[in-house]
Amino acid sequence: MRELDRSPHTRPARVADVDRLTSCAIVGAGRLGTALAAALRAAGLEVDGPLGRGADPAGVDAVILCVPDSAIAVAAATVTPGAPVGHCSGATGLEPLAGHEAFALHPLMTVPAATGPSDPRRMFSGAGAAVAGSTPRALAVAHELAERLGMRATLVADADRAAYHAAASIASNFLLTLEGAAERLAAGAGVDRELLAPLVRASVENWVRLGARDALTGPIARGDEATVARQRAAVCERAPDLVALYDAMVDATRALAG
Repeated sequence: MRELDRSPHTRPARVADVDRLTSCAIVGAGRLGTALAAALRAAGLEVDGPLGRGADPAGVDAVILCVPDSAIAVAAATVTPGAPVGHCSGATGLEPLAGHEAFALHPLMTVPAATGPSDPRRMFSGAGAAVAGSTPRALAVAHELAERLGMRATLVADADRAAYHAAASIASNFLLTLEGAAERLAAGAGVDRELLAPLVRASVENWVRLGARDALTGPIARGDEATVARQRAAVCERAPDLVALYDAMVDATRALAG
């Protein structure tokens, strides 16, 4: 994956070079569709929606489908061809949007169920966005939508999207699975998860700054196998269902340290 080249000779067509967006429609009223609608309105676009699945928006400059991956093709087939149509899937290419000028815009950001910030643009500002387009105009639409939301657009080819999305899942979803395991073990020792939060934040910041291997600390990194054995025994006693996860992470961490 690579950031879009911003040089005037090789960058993709910008919307300003064709028809700058003034409006869009969002199909899909889940977390992402609702959040995008609010953020794009705050960014100055006229937004129709979020609309329910099966909608056929008209009179807008772009249509954004915020529906499950399995529903993209059906939702796209309902839309009358004309304006560029995009989806927000991380793992899906442009093929389900056949028949349209197609684009993809996947915000590399988690959208929780809880109420977001007072300015909805803050949820996306600074985040990455995986974009793609079947035509220069479609790619320009994806680029401008990302730009209006304050996101960093990165071109990800169809063949790379599953690997890109796996990376996102490991970085976000799997991280929470690990933190959930840590939370359980800590609670059993009378320690609130809030006490782990500074450690988690520092680890993430060190990873951003140094990369995984150089940021690694702890008993495995220093070769303290006796401590690792005591930890494993405690996991076996307190949360035996987590032993397989613990063992897998020990093996992976040894490989990283080695």
